[in-house]
Amino acid sequence: MIKKTKILVLNSGSSSLKSQYFIDQKKIASIVIEQIGEKSSISTIEYSSNVITDNQIVTNHHEALKKLFLLLKESKVLKNIEKLNAVGHRVVHGGSKFNSPTLINNEVIEAISSLTPLAPLHNPANLEAIKLIRDEYPTLNQVAVFDTAFHQTLKEYSYTYALPHKLCKDYDIRRYGFHGTSHSFVAKESAKILGKKLKELNLITLHLGNGASATAIQAGKSIDTSMGMTPLEGLVMGTRSGDIDPAIIAYLLKNSNKSIEEIENILNKQSGLKGICNINDMREVLRQSEKQNKKAKLALDIFVYRIKKYIGAYTVALGKVDAIVFTGGIGEHSPKIRELICQGLNQSIGVKLDKSKNNNSKVKINSKNSKIKILNISTDEELEIALQTAEVLKI
Repeated sequence: MIKKTKILVLNSGSSSLKSQYFIDQKKIASIVIEQIGEKSSISTIEYSSNVITDNQIVTNHHEALKKLFLLLKESKVLKNIEKLNAVGHRVVHGGSKFNSPTLINNEVIEAISSLTPLAPLHNPANLEAIKLIRDEYPTLNQVAVFDTAFHQTLKEYSYTYALPHKLCKDYDIRRYGFHGTSHSFVAKESAKILGKKLKELNLITLHLGNGASATAIQAGKSIDTSMGMTPLEGLVMGTRSGDIDPAIIAYLLKNSNKSIEEIENILNKQSGLKGICNINDMREVLRQSEKQNKKAKLALDIFVYRIKKYIGAYTVALGKVDAIVFTGGIGEHSPKIRELICQGLNQSIGVKLDKSKNNNSKVKINSKNSKIKILNISTDEELEIALQTAEVLKI
């Protein structure tokens, strides 16, 4: 009898726990537990054609993990947790310590914990799930897959900030980049679609969602990416500012009577689309823009313009671009955004969209005479984590 590979993927956030269960790379079930520690919680499991939801309050991540395992058992999707080959964890920040998926042991846990100052909202939540599973099932293999790992191929001149060298060294200040699992997945999918080896391709991948990032990929390796030491730098996002003049922070500290914590909150949670037009959902921004809402139109224009600037910069950095790849919630599902981003790029870099293919959300959406291919690819970060987990364990 052929033994099946069973991998559970966990993405533990500050107030949520998302999970997908795979058997031989096929998704069997998806579980989402939201609003952990709040007055109401929502737990949902999807498997086969079934969707089961309940609103029982989940007070902490320990309860959330027990809830997750209970849902798997009660649905008979996975009766025995110990039958898993491994659990793969999304870990947001691996710093410069980790450049590949890693089998978790005590040393790895300590290293991830030491990176908490670089990702205070994410790494502690990621670690909590790791420790809970280690305590409950100590013999179960666990693998950490880092958002930052794909960008560890950046050259020193690409990841170094023009700050005093000692300051950067003492405080681990450098460009790390994020969304690496997504950029890596869609790059490999692009190679399959284009019928070429990944090492033969130069790509600009655009992960556009509430969080958004652009990456320049040369011969399969990330050479530049828009997010920096934290996910705040780069493109305009749902609630994050993206690139700003750093002197604005000092200016606000001196003149606004706001604390550094308040300013940090403004930059991460009250800026971006929300800051410009008080809406952070791109679907609603588009609707309001069509109704001639000036602030929504401005937010849309800024969002698109910033992406175009990065496409231009990465085209120069790569020298030759084989394809521009759209992914993420906005990138995959908004033909209008894709159209606006590609608008005017024909004269400058030879990018020409086929509106009919784009409006019908085809995978290949460039016109026949476009010099650069345009692809619309659904990302699957959980599958990528499962694949990388299996690769580490050679299963």
